[in-house]
Amino acid sequence: MKKKLLSTIALVTAIVVLLTACGGGNSGNTDGLSGNVSLNGSTSVERVIAALIEAFNEEHPGVTLTFNPTGSGAGITSAQEGTADIGLSSRALRDTETGVDAITFAIDGLAVIVHPNNPVQNLTIDQLYGIYSGAITNWSEVGGDNVPISPIGREAGSGSRGVFDDVVGVADPAHDQELTSGGAVISAVATNPAAIGYASLSAVGNTVQIISVNGVMISDTTLIDGSYPVARPFILMTQSGATVSEATQAFIDFILSPAAAEIIENAGVVQAR
Repeated sequence: MKKKLLSTIALVTAIVVLLTACGGGNSGNTDGLSGNVSLNGSTSVERVIAALIEAFNEEHPGVTLTFNPTGSGAGITSAQEGTADIGLSSRALRDTETGVDAITFAIDGLAVIVHPNNPVQNLTIDQLYGIYSGAITNWSEVGGDNVPISPIGREAGSGSRGVFDDVVGVADPAHDQELTSGGAVISAVATNPAAIGYASLSAVGNTVQIISVNGVMISDTTLIDGSYPVARPFILMTQSGATVSEATQAFIDFILSPAAAEIIENAGVVQAR
């Protein structure tokens, strides 16, 4: 009887060892990948990065990814200095911003928005320049009602503000309001019939009206083919010349993979092709 009990214990022990070796204790972590990956940068990429992190962790639960949404400028600096494994920016790098290896992984369009009752359906880049520079002050000058225009924009340092100002060509915008999030801009435009603003396409709901720019309506197609003019890249960066960890490289590879395309598009932007 004792001999039979010992044989049974040995068999159970062997099964436990075999299951552990095959990853039975954690079926999702089949490759044993582990480590910590820190990300820092643009608040505008937060939604898409959160979705990518969630999907990546389903396959690699042993990796801990943390994202600190501090702004594009801080994301670039953190990559330059190596204080984050990955820096994130929602604007193109300037010529002076060197010391990083940068990859555009997605394209985000800035929708130009007006109040739902505004009859204006399209504006040109030149007209947007006139509005945001203060040269055009009444909607009647661009085909609308005889109502003073209330230009609303983002705060200085915002990635959205940087892209919009660069595309439109305004160095010192004549804002009625400068707000600290795309959601705040949308809310302000939704409650002010005279207002105009801009926000990420992914954030815009049915409380405002999106208008076309240069006759082109924002969409996935027009962002990918480059015909919609008010767009920006989502860029990931690592320190130039630095050797990244295995976990960091695995996450970057995942972001750039065909498997990530649907995740990125479900977050409201399009994967860079």
